[in-house]
Amino acid sequence: MNITRIYGLFLRHFYLITRSFPRILDLIYWPSIQITLWGFISNFFAEHSSYYSGAVGVILSCAILYDFLFRTSIGFNMLFLEEIWSRNFTNLFIAPMKISEIITALVITALIRALIGLIPAILLTSPLFGISILNLGLPLAFLFLSLYIFGITLGLFVSAGLLRFGPSFENIAWSTMFLLAPFGCIYYPVEILPEIFQSVAFALPLVYIFEETRNILVNGIVSYENIRIALSLNAFYFTVAIATFYFSFDKAREKGTLINIGE
Repeated sequence: MNITRIYGLFLRHFYLITRSFPRILDLIYWPSIQITLWGFISNFFAEHSSYYSGAVGVILSCAILYDFLFRTSIGFNMLFLEEIWSRNFTNLFIAPMKISEIITALVITALIRALIGLIPAILLTSPLFGISILNLGLPLAFLFLSLYIFGITLGLFVSAGLLRFGPSFENIAWSTMFLLAPFGCIYYPVEILPEIFQSVAFALPLVYIFEETRNILVNGIVSYENIRIALSLNAFYFTVAIATFYFSFDKAREKGTLINIGE
């Protein structure tokens, strides 16, 4: 891989984001509003629920983690869609850029997008609610890493669908996270789900991430086994996502639909 080409594509999207006030406002506005909303809901449940009474920040912490996942996945999809909407995707290969270089550049930029929105939201939680997600300690780094990998994985699957089926697959980019959210057990223990849904949930890394978050905040215990399982599942799904993306790209190139992907 060529670092210069990766850096060049990164700068293209970085300048699109940082030189546009409406884009920055959009990245900051929604996470801040959502975290504030869940902060007040968290306070309410803390006062009226014995389960959350010992850990006021459980719901809010889970909301922050989920928003990071959502922003990472949507961020990757948006960056890829930017290339499609501007009909620039095929032009990238004139550089020439490799698929691996394009993916790497988008992965890095997706993280920057997610952090632009997430950091102000996290900073709001301390003065407004007296809560800091940093109280999770060292495991927080592994939780964020696991969520970041899974968000990129979902982005790769959706982008592969865009390559294979064209812009008609666009709506899936917005609905993927909402489809998986019930199985991720973000705001409730996995035992709440019916048994048939629990089997689906345990096949996803999300349930281990959010179960571990509640375990740390409610019980004050760290189970690195949950983190290990989440990272192992992420490694598997990420590998499948990369293979799927390459497969979809090859199929689009064989059928000649790649040149018309922006139409």
